[in-house]
Amino acid sequence: MNFPVWEVPVLGGGMLIGVIAVVHVFISHFAVGGGLFLVMTERKAYSEQSAVLLDYVKRHSKFFMLLSVVAGAVTGVGIWFTIGLIHPSATSALIHAFVWGWAIEWVFFLVEVTSIIVYVKTWETMNRRSHIIVGWVYAVSSLLTLAVINGIVAFMLTPGDWLETRGFWDGIFNPSYLPSLVARTLIAVGFAGVYAFLTATRLEETAERATIIRYSALWALPALVLLPVALYWYYGVIPETAKEIIGGGIEAIESTAHYGMIAAVVLLLLVLVGPLLRPRSFSFGQALVLLVLASLSLFAAERVREAVRKPYVLFGYMYSNAVRVEDYERVEEAGLLASSKWLSVRAIDESNELTVGRELFRAQCMSCHTVGGYQDILPHLADRTVEDLEVILMDMPSFRGYMPPFAGNDQERLALARWLMTLPGPEARPLSEGGH
Repeated sequence: MNFPVWEVPVLGGGMLIGVIAVVHVFISHFAVGGGLFLVMTERKAYSEQSAVLLDYVKRHSKFFMLLSVVAGAVTGVGIWFTIGLIHPSATSALIHAFVWGWAIEWVFFLVEVTSIIVYVKTWETMNRRSHIIVGWVYAVSSLLTLAVINGIVAFMLTPGDWLETRGFWDGIFNPSYLPSLVARTLIAVGFAGVYAFLTATRLEETAERATIIRYSALWALPALVLLPVALYWYYGVIPETAKEIIGGGIEAIESTAHYGMIAAVVLLLLVLVGPLLRPRSFSFGQALVLLVLASLSLFAAERVREAVRKPYVLFGYMYSNAVRVEDYERVEEAGLLASSKWLSVRAIDESNELTVGRELFRAQCMSCHTVGGYQDILPHLADRTVEDLEVILMDMPSFRGYMPPFAGNDQERLALARWLMTLPGPEARPLSEGGH
């Protein structure tokens, strides 16, 4: 409400955030579980005096560093860049609520980056004991990074007592903190095994190769078996409206949850019959299939987690249209034009009503909808009249479940309805016209 609107044609801002965030989640969970995999596999190689296993973990560590440090850092910056442009109000709220949490996380991340570079670069120059210590420094710091970030991410759906106290620790240790942390840790450990299949299948066809592949499977399987328990625990503490969305309140989200579970079950079965029971015949192509299935499962979980916050972006605190719950009555009385600092129109009259309507759409609807793209608004206008749209806008949550209420006065509601009716259909003019 107090920031400019950045328009993302066709894809929409929410989906752009989702695409970048999910890629980062894939990599960041591997970065957490992979750290444990590296140091424990190194210890195993020394204890078994296995030169083949030691050579493998050396090569795997280089792949790990490139993926987690380079791709992870780039996508992490990409998340901050996009959320700052697309939803600056929510971003600002999270920064102000958890400024010390972010600072702590960034310190842990700096330790991560430094220690993994030292770990990879000193295989031949550092003694075994010191090298393993460096590996543990990385593994522990990455787990601590997850512990902090998990608290902030979980807060977005289950802020708990923070809504009353505004306390830092109440926000971090919110109702879904522990089940979410357990679930994400299991995902991280599982991803370590799934990614290890990629590098293990590039080894020469030997008995040691089969042993390493089976060893990697033993990292993935416990996580796949225990994860449903953690997710059930998590499901038990989320708000009732979130459960309703998963249970069919939004059909697309219900389908996403179902497909994600199917992908996870297929992944579990393929790990059993492939790398665990038949490691000698397990190929690089099959490893890629398992990675795709794991990624699809995680994508589904993250999409569901984001969607179940509706109609909020920060549950119980800020609606997806960037209006805080505590400000809603004031905005409804004064109007959005008078309440927002960045809209190009400050007052409404007969001459600028359509311009106002367009600005209101940008401010209140574009966090979820586009014109002619993802979450297209046009199908919802079919066979509607201005009067129909006014009625809908007067009680949006009742008419379209899990949508935020319209924040504005009667004049603004009418202006938005009239502007929406100027959209002729699939050929509607793009919102980028008119200098915005």
